Amino acid sequence: MSEHVRAMFAEIAPKYDVANTVLSFGIHHFWRKKVIKLSNAQAGMSVLDCATGTGDLAIAFKKAVGASGSVLGTDFCAEMMEMAPAKSRAEGLDIRFEVADAMDLPYAADSFDVASISFGIRNVDAPVQALRSMARVVRAGGKVVVLEFGQPHGVFGVLYRFYSNIVIPFVGGILTGKRDAYNYLNRTAAVFPSGNEFLSLMREAKVFSECIAIPLTFGVAYVYVGTVKS
Repeated sequence: MSEHVRAMFAEIAPKYDVANTVLSFGIHHFWRKKVIKLSNAQAGMSVLDCATGTGDLAIAFKKAVGASGSVLGTDFCAEMMEMAPAKSRAEGLDIRFEVADAMDLPYAADSFDVASISFGIRNVDAPVQALRSMARVVRAGGKVVVLEFGQPHGVFGVLYRFYSNIVIPFVGGILTGKRDAYNYLNRTAAVFPSGNEFLSLMREAKVFSECIAIPLTFGVAYVYVGTVKS
């Protein structure tokens, strides 16, 4: 991960949750529920949530796996995780949080049933390497689940691009004081492979027996699910 990207996330971390909720109109809560459902996370399972940020997806996973399961949230930016432990404790949940790079996860092979990354894979230097790293630490038959922005088409796509190019940087800048960060996030989302193109990256990784893509909200986002090879 580049130091520039890490520093950018560190700067917006204190206002990240507020900006996220305002800019997505709260629809990211629905997207998280889809990730949990498609991951097939169940009571007693172990989950690794990469690029966990302020911990929202890790918290959702912990509710799914229950007291008998375990969740580890990691991020390459320590500042992004500063609020995560307090958020999980406030919900009475026991979740570990550690600094780690998704491209080089410091965990033993076959350690988890599920590995996830939400709106983070487009920020890694080598997405295929990150997919391989995540699959390595997941048991055979387990799931690697990716939630990432797409590029919707048609009339809705025109409206969405206006919102992304004009509204998101403007409002994000007001809420966080860091308009450049939201310009960067928008630029990366607009060009990052989505749909079948991202499935090609998953196949290139050669670690999945099956991979699928599920569009959300007219293609604004996608959930990708890879089943780890035996």
